[in-house]
Amino acid sequence: MSYKIIMDSCGELTDEMKQSGHYKQACLTMEVGGVHIRDDESFNQADFLKRVAACSDSPKSSCPSPEEYMESYRCSAQRIYAVTLSSELSGSYNSAELGRKLYEEEYGQKEIYVFNSRSASVGETLIGLKIQECEDAGMSFQEVIDAVESYISSQHTYFVLETLDTLKKNGRLSGVKALVASALNIKPVMGSKPEGTICQLGQARGMKKAITKLIEHALEDAEHTKEKVLGISHCNCPERAKEVQKILMEKATFKSSVIVDTAGISTMYANDGGIIVVI
Repeated sequence: MSYKIIMDSCGELTDEMKQSGHYKQACLTMEVGGVHIRDDESFNQADFLKRVAACSDSPKSSCPSPEEYMESYRCSAQRIYAVTLSSELSGSYNSAELGRKLYEEEYGQKEIYVFNSRSASVGETLIGLKIQECEDAGMSFQEVIDAVESYISSQHTYFVLETLDTLKKNGRLSGVKALVASALNIKPVMGSKPEGTICQLGQARGMKKAITKLIEHALEDAEHTKEKVLGISHCNCPERAKEVQKILMEKATFKSSVIVDTAGISTMYANDGGIIVVI
């Protein structure tokens, strides 16, 4: 049975995922300093970070249109799975669902399912890999949906950023109250709630101590790690990502692990030096 995984561009694809032929991305767009940037293969992280640093206004983003999703669904694959960043953080999920309805009105019924990742970045990457694993195991369409929804419910997302300015300015931290002054070099340790909103888990002075706390929280929450893939994404700090991977894999046994560099939307929110861990 042929299948396609449509992932919005907040989720990063590994080289193996790109080469598999099973993945297609629905691209978000960004605006910084009046310049519109599409989050696709042309995205230049270094140039984007320079533009953000030089601009006094916060960068903005727009999700893929329902029409773009509808066209993504119009392919020869018999089963279509869409994976979007958390519906609590973006309109991408609603856009993907509307695209599904538009497709059915225009072309008729097809096996299409939209997963709300309740995460972002490498969290979406891991969900895509889970779908691929289930499909390759020969599961039925409904069995894949049930297994992946269960997996999403068990997922935990953690992150530490050098700055929370973009998240604050764009209203993604509306439920977080204990944010502290960056002048003291205090780094909040952040995480996701089950519904996909962002919460603060703790804080520490300096990035190194904050990452230590992130690892502690991740290990406290981790369950059945032998059956899971460890996912890490980073914004322009590969050595930091490798060190986090090394520590976590020394303290827990994982089925495997992936490290990805943030694409456009994840770069916009993570900013230079940000690190995201998903288990």
